[in-house]
Amino acid sequence: MILHHGVSTMLVLGIFFSFFGLGALLCLLFTLAIYALPFFVAVTAGMAAFHSGAGVVGAILVAAFAGGATLATGQIVFATVRSPAVRTAVALLYAIPATIAGYSATHGLAELSLPSTTWQMIFAVIGAICVGCTAFARLAMLAPPVAGQGFLVSPATLRLSHGTSGH
Repeated sequence: MILHHGVSTMLVLGIFFSFFGLGALLCLLFTLAIYALPFFVAVTAGMAAFHSGAGVVGAILVAAFAGGATLATGQIVFATVRSPAVRTAVALLYAIPATIAGYSATHGLAELSLPSTTWQMIFAVIGAICVGCTAFARLAMLAPPVAGQGFLVSPATLRLSHGTSGH
């Protein structure tokens, strides 16, 4: 009986830690989704540098610079440009690679647990949409409000709301 109780406890703990691990992986996936484009740029630049003879250290330096520059440029452009069309274009440049990465990650997880390829594809598409929208929303949070929008209150509005006319 003691052996049976220990096995059931381990089974419950295994299920709990499996859910915890899956949740941690999904949180990591959503957190890192915005960095898919800089990562792809870094890997591509690093591989190109390595194959052109830069060596391992040179390739790592080129990859780090290219990825960091891509991330910084996108965030600066998104935060400083007021045009909604340009912001949307920059956000899509970051969201599309995140969507592709989300599809791949979700499909890989679905393959582990779903025997039907149809359901694997359905869950992969849903995961891709969620990850892409998350990357788009995280980048949108970096931008200041467009002129005329937001929560800025003028001093005149404050005086009127407190019952003084400013005289």
